[in-house]
Amino acid sequence: MRPYKSLILGMNVLGLIVAASGAMGTVFDTQEQALRAAFPGADQIESETHVLSARQAEEIEALASASLDSRLVTLHTARKGEQVVGHAHIDVHTVRTRPEALLVALDAGGKVVTLRVLAFQEPLEYMPAQGWYDLFLGRVRSDRLKVGHDIDGVTGATLTTRATAEAVRRMFAYYSVLVQKRSR
Repeated sequence: MRPYKSLILGMNVLGLIVAASGAMGTVFDTQEQALRAAFPGADQIESETHVLSARQAEEIEALASASLDSRLVTLHTARKGEQVVGHAHIDVHTVRTRPEALLVALDAGGKVVTLRVLAFQEPLEYMPAQGWYDLFLGRVRSDRLKVGHDIDGVTGATLTTRATAEAVRRMFAYYSVLVQKRSR
């Protein structure tokens, strides 16, 4: 990865953490803490920033049934030795009017192994309990992940639950377009 791409990612995550440390916001984990927790057996975690082409962006939006805020996407790849153990993305999005940062981690086969809130700037009463986030564990791209259908809604946190489902679907789409297609 080029150094400027790491700098851009670091500045974006740092900006979110600084913004989320305001009066209403809460920061739960740093990027490094969350990635290490998601892949405890990994001996290295590499980051690669992709600038999506217009075609890739359209494909990802179609697969995810969710819009992209940016065509700049950073994926983290965890390895143990030479073996890939998984991929992760930190999805930063607006819930109502303020940002949330979620780490979505997949194993090497594309199954959700971690869904972790890193920062939540909305009032905490709009954030579901961890047990709700755990409903995504073990899910795969072929799951619909629609709130009110195969994912339970949470009263008082409707926008958060929808934003979370979209973040997971985006990660599946990134995995499909940027990881699986590359390895073919």
